[in-house]
Amino acid sequence: MPRSPSNDPTPDQFIEIGRVLRPWGLLGDLRIQVLTDFPERFQQPNRLYIQGASYVIEGSRPHKGALLLKLKGIDSLEAAEGLRGALFQIPEAEAHPLPKGTFFQYQVVGLRVVTEKGEDLGEVVEVLSTGGNDVYVTQGPQGQVMVPAIEDVVKAVDLEKGVITVEALPGLL
Repeated sequence: MPRSPSNDPTPDQFIEIGRVLRPWGLLGDLRIQVLTDFPERFQQPNRLYIQGASYVIEGSRPHKGALLLKLKGIDSLEAAEGLRGALFQIPEAEAHPLPKGTFFQYQVVGLRVVTEKGEDLGEVVEVLSTGGNDVYVTQGPQGQVMVPAIEDVVKAVDLEKGVITVEALPGLL
């Protein structure tokens, strides 16, 4: 059964690594979308969190571009249906270290974006994963600006100051 002991991390200490797409079969399996570069997180006997409750993985297997996952305590279609759309999370402390110059999406959302000339483009409100590179969606004085997260555009990310500095290449603004 799912449990949520008092020593579990608080909700603001979690990183999203997957999303329940829908139930699969009658025995509680889940079809999930993997949102991490480390899909081994979904191998047994790892522990994941959904809606604040912890679950132990009993098994997983790839299936047509997604992953089928079996969790301990989710043993029926009805139980699995109750998790549709839910996010799989892990404690931030268990996250794999990222290479220098790369960031988790949650670290980028909320940062101010300014050009090298000091022009304020607003705040990152969303990160779109396009396959080739991420795109930072900013909302600010110029409305919505889509900033490709590539070296030619993103010149510096300062998490401590909460600022991303970009070069305004032609067509960006």
